[in-house]
Amino acid sequence: MRRTTFRTMAATAAGLTLAATAATAQAAGPSPDDDVAGADRYPAGLLQAMTDDLGVSTARAVERLDFQDDVAAAQERLREKLGDEFAGAWLDPERDRLHVATTGGVDDVADAAGAVDGHAVDAVEARYSLDQLEGWAADLGDGAVPVAGGVTGWHVDVQDNTLVVETLAGAGARADVDGALAAAGVPSGAVTVSTTAERPRVLDDVVGGNPYFINDAARCSVGFAVTDGFVTAGHCGSAGDTTSQPAGTFAGSSFPGDDYGYVQVGLGSTPVGAVNDWAGGQVAVAGAEPAPVGAQVCRSGSTSGWHCGTVEALDVSVSYAEGTVDGLIRTDVCAEPGDSGGSLLAGDQAQGVTSGGSGDCTSGGTTYFQPVGEILDAYDLTLVTG
Repeated sequence: MRRTTFRTMAATAAGLTLAATAATAQAAGPSPDDDVAGADRYPAGLLQAMTDDLGVSTARAVERLDFQDDVAAAQERLREKLGDEFAGAWLDPERDRLHVATTGGVDDVADAAGAVDGHAVDAVEARYSLDQLEGWAADLGDGAVPVAGGVTGWHVDVQDNTLVVETLAGAGARADVDGALAAAGVPSGAVTVSTTAERPRVLDDVVGGNPYFINDAARCSVGFAVTDGFVTAGHCGSAGDTTSQPAGTFAGSSFPGDDYGYVQVGLGSTPVGAVNDWAGGQVAVAGAEPAPVGAQVCRSGSTSGWHCGTVEALDVSVSYAEGTVDGLIRTDVCAEPGDSGGSLLAGDQAQGVTSGGSGDCTSGGTTYFQPVGEILDAYDLTLVTG
């Protein structure tokens, strides 16, 4: 695909970038590099996890987070400007560049690139628009693919401009997938079929993040605080189930299809707009601006602690043994049983709650997250911020 680079001018319209927000005061736990300019804008635990997991210096971690803040709000503006020709956008965190794919002319990207304040934008020619690829993905969710067999999920890969269908290795599902896609009229060139060693599973075996208990038996993690409780994974409990530590009740739950739950807590509990950073402090939550593909993100969970990685795809469908869940965030952040329901952050912006995945934090893995914005909308909730 042909790429063209544009250098944008500073945006003049209000609201095109996000200002960095100071974190809550940290408890004991030194910054990994206190003399790095800008490091005081981010929690020490988050920066330490990025240096450990991503192999970057503290200074580079700060640069990446600043860049992501600058361009996060621009993605939807670019989609609106390009309309039906928009084919997706993603970040290159190594070079701090935003890539924007289009089925139209690359000059259209230049016209729209003013939405990205002062950063280089690479225009990429694409064969299929994002609307087309997402439409074919929706067809799979309507039963075009026999998910009861070896299919473990599907998602749009904006970088390769294809719809990826994942199957279990040796499951014999390839012929079924090919036949179903052909019957649905999906072009063969728009689909990539890949294999995975194991089916994703929900991570509800032991406590993750700050723990809570369901019906005095199972344990899961608090995701993010809302005005009268918290959000978490839907597979952790059903409406009416009671919780302890903190004491509350599942006021709503959806799984499969979605994987979100909403717990109302009693008067003795105080929701706090922060996430455990596993370094003796907290990461303040400033909002819920969705991060694009390629963004660096970090996850909190008590089984495996605080780990970081990259957003690989959005609006992903995953076929668990219990059923298919749509609209998830796919990452290469590791997780383990017990991290379920815990928090996913991009800087200080809430992204989602841990749903499930494969692999572990020794060998690496893939983890999926239910976007937090959908949970807030579903139950008309207000996120508690720091």
